[in-house]
Amino acid sequence: MNSFNNSELTSFENDGFLVTRALFNPEEINLLGQTARADNAMDNSSASRDDGEGNAVRLALWNHPGDGIYGMYARCRKVVDRVEQLLKDEAYHYHSKMVLKDAKVGGAWAWHQDYGYWYQNGVLFPNLCSVMIAVDKATEENGCMQVIKGSHKMGRINHILSGDQAGADMERVEEAKKAP
Repeated sequence: MNSFNNSELTSFENDGFLVTRALFNPEEINLLGQTARADNAMDNSSASRDDGEGNAVRLALWNHPGDGIYGMYARCRKVVDRVEQLLKDEAYHYHSKMVLKDAKVGGAWAWHQDYGYWYQNGVLFPNLCSVMIAVDKATEENGCMQVIKGSHKMGRINHILSGDQAGADMERVEEAKKAP
């Protein structure tokens, strides 16, 4: 079984997230990245969302994991076993999303809590987990995902529309950033 150790579990409970490097080997990540970059159907079905500052963020979103390569990654034991260990419950695939950032011109994704979206879709309890797999190197310069350590303990923050995106109330986000 692929599992976290006690130190990682404690870190998850305290911080609200874990970074697992090399969960997939370079060959697996290259295959996923090459497939995504060559996936004209996904590219053509992607939607653009204004980030509130006039820049577009493109993304493809689907609810069923499917039998293709994306579903294989979403359902693989490396992911599912770890998610179930963190949730202490059976994993359920809510949706998959591929953020398609255009180099140097792509917009940003608004600060948010995933639970802020899920709550609006009828999910009453935050016993959920998001998994992000970077298919390209993720750096601050290219717009990597950022998280606020411990913010999961704040409870659900109200989300408001910013451009085409629903983002967390920025007054709360700024206060969360100041927390130790």
